[in-house]
Amino acid sequence: MDFMQVLTSAFSSALGPQAIVFALAAIGLNIHFGYTGLLNFGQAGFMAVGAYGLAVTVVTLEFPFWLGIAIGLMAPIVLAIVLGVPTLRLRADYLAIATIATAEILRLIFGAVEYKDVFGGTNGLNGYARTFQDFNPYSSGLDLGIVRFRADDLWSMTVGWTLVALGCILVWALMRSPWGRVLRSIREDEDAVRSLGKNVFFYKMQALILGGLFGGIAGIFYALKQASVVPTDYSTQFTFFAYTALLIGGAARVLGPVVGAMIFWFLMSGLGTFFGQATSGADPLIPTWAMTDVQASVVRLILVGLGLMLLMIYRPQGIFGDRKELAIDAR
Repeated sequence: MDFMQVLTSAFSSALGPQAIVFALAAIGLNIHFGYTGLLNFGQAGFMAVGAYGLAVTVVTLEFPFWLGIAIGLMAPIVLAIVLGVPTLRLRADYLAIATIATAEILRLIFGAVEYKDVFGGTNGLNGYARTFQDFNPYSSGLDLGIVRFRADDLWSMTVGWTLVALGCILVWALMRSPWGRVLRSIREDEDAVRSLGKNVFFYKMQALILGGLFGGIAGIFYALKQASVVPTDYSTQFTFFAYTALLIGGAARVLGPVVGAMIFWFLMSGLGTFFGQATSGADPLIPTWAMTDVQASVVRLILVGLGLMLLMIYRPQGIFGDRKELAIDAR
């Protein structure tokens, strides 16, 4: 058993591009769920339209890269408006149903054979990230023993963690403004806010757009990191992983999504590497009658899920959360 390899894998994932993607997505969910009380179960859909907005603009339409970035940022805003207009005046669970259904519909459309000429079908699209890669100032990777990153990962991390930092500063500033205090009040009791003359629908729409925009940024970053967009990458699992990161760190806390994403991928990667080593080789640490190498790949999900259950039982507010921030008006 190589414990140094386990730690290297865990820390590299916790600090690497994968954690950044989920941190950005969870920041958006924090605005929706943590601060406003909106149940968005389709963050993967916002990520998908952002990623495909970039890829289709550059590859299919052959427009410049920066126009693709602009289209990728506009797409989740349009999606938020389309989803919010018919649902935000209703109960919170209608938004949950609409968002999770829309995310699945978008994933199926992007992978459909009928639209292969536009979206690339199940094989997706690539060839749009060259401009981003050409800006890479790093000529070699980084190896500090406990963490290892390639040159392209270092560039992605530089851009990604800068976006995360700017996102946290923006959320910190907004949630301490009068606008942010209205969002918190809507989460607690939207009828009381409405009685004070505030347009609750308008504030909810703004929150849905802003959180969806962070989802679109996460999708664009993920597309640039992968240098390809594939429909299967944007399944509902993506949304639930982002929610897991948010719940671990603590909802309605600026740094909750970021720390939660880092802890989540530290555990996922570290446990995956540990059980992978423990069930492989001529003399495995865990005997085959107890666990095979095939079963080892899903044990990390079981353990992380069990840990999340215990966290929700004994500290439902998350690591940095506050129980007072959990009250949500779901009417």
